[in-house]
Amino acid sequence: MANKKTYKKSQLNTYLIERNIPEAGKLSKDQLQGISEKSCNVLKTMGSGIEWIHSYVAENKVYCIYKAENEELILRHAKEGGFPADKITIVSNVIDPGTAKEK
Repeated sequence: MANKKTYKKSQLNTYLIERNIPEAGKLSKDQLQGISEKSCNVLKTMGSGIEWIHSYVAENKVYCIYKAENEELILRHAKEGGFPADKITIVSNVIDPGTAKEK
């Protein structure tokens, strides 16, 4: 049996995925739950190299935050889940109001 490579969270990059989904903002709670379940089921088969953090549902798009070893895992998740991944961007830094107070 081959050793399965294990990744620590610090080794994973953060990605922003833009998914064009017409009328995404009108999806029902049940529809969103179904999409979430499908995503989680695919992730369970992919190992520790990819992790879904959360998503923002907007009018015609869904913006997802993932941690992953590489972009190929993001694309594989999208393909296996039947989700679009129209734009994938690696996140360089995260800032918030607290950043202004740092010295």
